[in-house]
Amino acid sequence: MKSVAKKVFRSFTLELPIYAALAIAYVVLVLHYLGHWLFQLFKDERDLYAIVALTLIVGQGYVLELVTRGLFGIIRGKKEK
Repeated sequence: MKSVAKKVFRSFTLELPIYAALAIAYVVLVLHYLGHWLFQLFKDERDLYAIVALTLIVGQGYVLELVTRGLFGIIRGKKEK
């Protein structure tokens, strides 16, 4: 049981900084490139803003999962060789 807990903890300590870096990069990029447009959308078209914001949130989660799954596939692939 300890080896399973050790693997889970190791995976968590690897995933956390990767998720944090990708999430921060996403927020910075969205604010930089879409910040003004999102603010105007918020002021003028609240319903459309809500849809766009939810789409961005779901899209971020999906892309983040794909990227981290790919990175860990590469990392685990190198370790097994």
